[in-house]
Amino acid sequence: MALRTYRPTSPGKRGMVSISFDEITKSVPEKSLLKPFKKKAGRNSRGVVTVRHRGGGAKRRLRIIDFKRNKLGVPGRVAAIEYDPSRSARIALIHYADGEKRYILAPAGLGVGDSIRAGEGAEIRPGNALPLGLIPEGTLIHNIELQPGKGGQVVRSAGTVAHLLGKEHKYSLVRLPSGEVRRFLTDCLATVGQVGNVEHQGVKLGKAGARRLRGRRPQVRGSAMTPRDHPHGGGEGRAPRGMAPKTPWGKPALGYRTRRNKASNKLIVRRRNAEK
Repeated sequence: MALRTYRPTSPGKRGMVSISFDEITKSVPEKSLLKPFKKKAGRNSRGVVTVRHRGGGAKRRLRIIDFKRNKLGVPGRVAAIEYDPSRSARIALIHYADGEKRYILAPAGLGVGDSIRAGEGAEIRPGNALPLGLIPEGTLIHNIELQPGKGGQVVRSAGTVAHLLGKEHKYSLVRLPSGEVRRFLTDCLATVGQVGNVEHQGVKLGKAGARRLRGRRPQVRGSAMTPRDHPHGGGEGRAPRGMAPKTPWGKPALGYRTRRNKASNKLIVRRRNAEK
């Protein structure tokens, strides 16, 4: 897998950088693991826009991903590495010994024909899922559960990886990609290895149309609006803000604490924005 550049045959191609799809081994998804994806364009059930700059985009179907990894003790074989339009990471199609098929996040180094396993007896190698209490310190992990049995919710995007630092009583200390050090219950499952498609961060879309195909609509600067539409709007020519940066609704835009889940503060050992 490598980054691909293009000859500047057009303005859109001039700065465009994409990922080569060399690792993709199957172009048609598994039909039994698909479900329809209904676009909402950032609107809630009443039709009110709750997330701006969303809408349009190419039609796609959702892949059902096994984040729980609850096929404990059942060996599986990697049948294919596939592209998922709904995420930056690649996905792996797994054929289990009992005949069931599932998708999982494809870690770096996992290839077609490799075997994987989940549960207490699994080996420490990429793609296997184990409780944090059974994983050696210093191991690279991803797809970590916040609550046992709920499924992996942390460290799932392309190229991300967390480090298991140590263990204390019923908790395991994990350093997340943001630099935050957090406690997880030792019963929580995690997958060994780094999420694949590591070079995804080097992708440059090159043109606005590529972003529109991903369902992202244009964003307008607040300074280009009227005072009625944005606190930064109005004035003759290019006027400075004259105030601290604000959202369209008058809330502080920089340095304003928006965290609501204070119940888990006790599990955070070191915050990501702590001084180094």
